Order: sequence, then C-alpha cells, then structure tokens
Amino acid sequence: MSLVESKHTFYFTQTEPEREKTEVERERNRERERGEIWKMSWQTYVDDHLMCDIEGNHLTSAAILGHDGSVWAQSASFPKFKPEEITGIMKDLDEPGFLAPTGLYLGGTKYMVIQGEPGAVIRGKKGSGGVTIKKTGQALIFGIYDEPVTPGQCNMIVERMGDYLVDQGL
Repeated sequence: MSLVESKHTFYFTQTEPEREKTEVERERNRERERGEIWKMSWQTYVDDHLMCDIEGNHLTSAAILGHDGSVWAQSASFPKFKPEEITGIMKDLDEPGFLAPTGLYLGGTKYMVIQGEPGAVIRGKKGSGGVTIKKTGQALIFGIYDEPVTPGQCNMIVERMGDYLVDQGL
C-alpha cells in the first residue's frame, strides 16, 4: 500500500499484488461462510497425523473411509478391502458383538475382536499386531499396527483423530 497526496488530501492506494491478495482473502472468506474450504485435505490427515512418528516408529497403515466404504484417504500400504468387510464393521458398530463370533476381516486378514467402545470403537488383534477403528459422524478412522508399535499407541492416535473429527462435526 502506498500513501498518495492529492491537493491536501491523502489517501491510500493498493498495488496490483496487494489488490490480488485482498481479493483472494475475500474469496476465501466467502468459501468459509459457505463451508467450502478445509484447512487440510483428507490425505494430509492420514499422512501427517495417522502415520505420524511414534517414538521412531509408525503405524503399518491407516485410512479414513466414509460409512459407505468410500475411501477418503489412505496410506499406500492400506489393504484392499471388500465391501462386505466394511458392512460387517458398520453392523458391529450398530450392534456391538456382531463380529465377535466370526472375527473382524479387513483386506482378507482376520482379527480377533477385543474390547472396544460400543458404537464408537472396534479393536482387533492378530499376533503382535492389530487394528483400531473409530467411528465418527461421517467417517471410519482405521489404524493398523505391528510391533514395536503398541496397541495403546495405535488406539491413542486413531481415537484422538476420531475425537477431533467428531468435535468438528464430521
């Protein structure tokens, strides 16, 4: 911005880059008001928050899926799952205990269902690894781990992300 004098009247003028910046800010504000802008992409949530460093280690894989099984974002190593596996997970969240007799399947891998939070969290165990699934209003947050990552570390990462999304209305 520059100060211009014109016959005893002072006024400010904007340079072209400043005018463009102001217009971009106005458009972003309009987008925010319409709810059309997100601070991060879903892939960023997976890459930076679910696959984060945990004392020098990482989850094996992670994903964010819609309740219908649509992939919002996933790590490169997240298993290719079958629609019926997601249907079973959703049914267990609606009817806790549904998966207990048969186990939880994800990408063809069977996990023994262990304690969770009815309607909100499913936890599965397979050998020294496992899976944590957190349900939000619109999504399922998945974290899959193997040693040296512990079940508690995986639970903390997945459930905190899920709680954050719930707080955001997602």
